[in-house]
This record gives sequence, structure tokens and C-alpha cells, in this order.
Amino acid sequence: MTNSTATSGLARGIEAAFPAAEFEARLAAARNGLAARGLDAAVFTGPENIFYLTGQQTPGYYTFQCLVLPAEGEPVFLLRQLEVTNFLRNTYLPEYEAYGDGQRPAELVVDALAKRGLTGKRIGIEKGGWFLPIAFYEALAAVLPRIEDATGIVEAMRRVKSAAEIAKIEQSVRQADLGIQAGIAAVREGVSENDIVAEMMHAAIKGGAEYMGMEPLVSSGPRSGVPHATWRRRKLEAGDGVFMEMSGCYDRYHSGLMRTAWVGEPPALARELEKVVLAALDAAIGAARPGATCAAPHIAAQRIIDAAGMTERYRKRTGYSLGISFAPDWGEWQVASLHDTVDIPLEPGMCFHVVPALRDYGVFTIGISESICITETGARILGKTPRTIQMK
Repeated sequence: MTNSTATSGLARGIEAAFPAAEFEARLAAARNGLAARGLDAAVFTGPENIFYLTGQQTPGYYTFQCLVLPAEGEPVFLLRQLEVTNFLRNTYLPEYEAYGDGQRPAELVVDALAKRGLTGKRIGIEKGGWFLPIAFYEALAAVLPRIEDATGIVEAMRRVKSAAEIAKIEQSVRQADLGIQAGIAAVREGVSENDIVAEMMHAAIKGGAEYMGMEPLVSSGPRSGVPHATWRRRKLEAGDGVFMEMSGCYDRYHSGLMRTAWVGEPPALARELEKVVLAALDAAIGAARPGATCAAPHIAAQRIIDAAGMTERYRKRTGYSLGISFAPDWGEWQVASLHDTVDIPLEPGMCFHVVPALRDYGVFTIGISESICITETGARILGKTPRTIQMK
């Protein structure tokens, strides 16, 4: 089914996150990326890249959708029929094709390429993404003589945020502040992890948050010493540590905030880890400046941790890019990470969640983080929640 704006009684782009001119500029920049790789067209399937280029967003991205972007000529969006109304409200693209349940969307892609004279051309696909079904790739490979890798074209464009994007991330951080502060206020002996998360989500959503790319991470007592553990009805007891981390979400732009609370007085080891985490956080933020690379903040934090003799407690990256996210993540892991293996230069407009955490595994975690934006002179901290362990 081929459609145009004339088929809809809806105002086009009424819920778009940015003006039409912004998306036109992004599509033009993506075409430049295609040209740099010698591609005649690209098929984008990642929901984050699709949103960046078109504004399309839906929780229904679990069904197949893609943007076919020719190096010359107009793009076409392919999607499930049920999502068309959503598409019309969120985008300004004039051309789309919809498939019904029971149809095979891979055939629609092949047909769309053929109608645009692209069958024998160099076609790029995001081979490094999560949303490229094997059956879809095989169907294209059966009819296209050569499939190139388009991974990284849009991700590189997403690294440096515009002022409008940063404003959305700032709103997201404000929501995360509200959520974390509500969670800390709820901590006391006898309440459950579920009670804490309920307060966090209530505060963030009441503060304007949409559905997040990942659920909050909240755990208490021995469970708080398990990476990525989250709420499971446990009731807090005297002497428990409580780890909490969450993101806000504003027009699909995410943030991150991590804090630690305690029911009573933390043990001596917790206070020792807190000092090291705070020093590592300060060192990482201090090293996050234009002219350095993504490795610099991680190296600065790792140096503090190593000097304290806690190397074995820290075997991970120090941060990751913030921006557009859909489940299952709230970070832009595809865009950039703060780690000693990443030599991407830091530039003004880049945003990161800086996440040092030290654990007594299976006992407790001390995690304290900040969302930051790189400026001309260094890094600007976006959140406002106090960093130190909050005793309840």
C-alpha cells in the first residue's frame, strides 16, 4: 500500500519532536554520509536512528519498520499498517508504504528498492544494530548483489547534540532528579523496594517523563551488591544499603542519575568506597573537556580507583553517551562510551552519564553519578541531587 499526506485528515507532524527543517538537515547530512561510503542507498532499522532522521517514535517498534534513504531522491518509510496514524503525527515524510499483518515486510523492502532503481546498486544496512532480523537480511541478500555496512553513519551524527537536543536532555535530568529524590525520601525500615520504585516513577512521570528506555535499578541489602539487580519486593531492614539509578525521558531523550542511601549508619567500608567514588567522579568530570578523547575521563577515574587499591572492584566503562533511546537501554552505547579503548574526540555538545561505582559484591554498592554536557571549557553538570550517601 502506497500512501501520501493527502490520504490523512491529520495535521502532519503535530507531535514531532523538532521542526521539519531540522529533520531535512539531518537527512541531508545522512546522505553525505552515504556518499562518503560510496553507497547508493541505505536501509535504517534502528529505532534511535529512525527517530533521529524522521521523528518517528512508537512502542510498536517491535514490529518491522525501516527508512529507505537513497543518496539521491526522496526517502520512503516502511511500517506496519497499525502504526500509520502514529507516523503521520510524528513525522513530515511525504512518502510511506504500509504492510498488513500476515504480509512479509522484507518483500516490501525489496519492492521499494526495485521501484527506485536501486536493486543492482550498493545498498547499506545497519549490520551492527539490534533490529535487523536474520530473515530480513537473507531476503535482501537473495536479490541484491552486494550489501554494504551502513553502521555508524547516523551514530556519528548523533554524538554532538544541538541546543534543542541539550534542552530535552536537561528536562530529562530534571525528571531523574525528582525521581531519585523521591526514592531517597521513601527509604526507611519496613518499606519495600517496590514502594521506593513506585515513588520514583510517580515523581518522574508527574514531572513530565514519558516511558523510559529501561526500568529504574533499585536494590537493597545484599541484593544491592549485585550489578543490575532491581526491585523484587524485598523489605528494607536496619543497616541496609539502598542503590538506586534511573533516567528521565523527554521526547525520547534520556539522562541518568545514580545515588546511594542507607538505613542507619553505613559501615566503614561503605564510607571508604564513597570517598573513592566521589574522587573518581570528580576526576572523570574534570578530564571531560574538548581536545581530550573519550578515554581521558575513564583513565582519570581508573587512576584514582587503582591508587586506592580497588582495581578489582572496578571493571567497567566510566560512562556513556546520552541522547535518544528506546528499550532495552537508556544510554547511547552505539554512539560513544567513556573507556580507555575509545579514542573519539570530545566536543562541545556531547552529553554523557558518568557512572563510577564500587561494590562489595553481594553485600552493597556505592554508586554516585552525574549527567554532564561538554562545553567549550570543560563539562557542565546537569543534575542537582546531593551526591553523598543519604542516611535515613
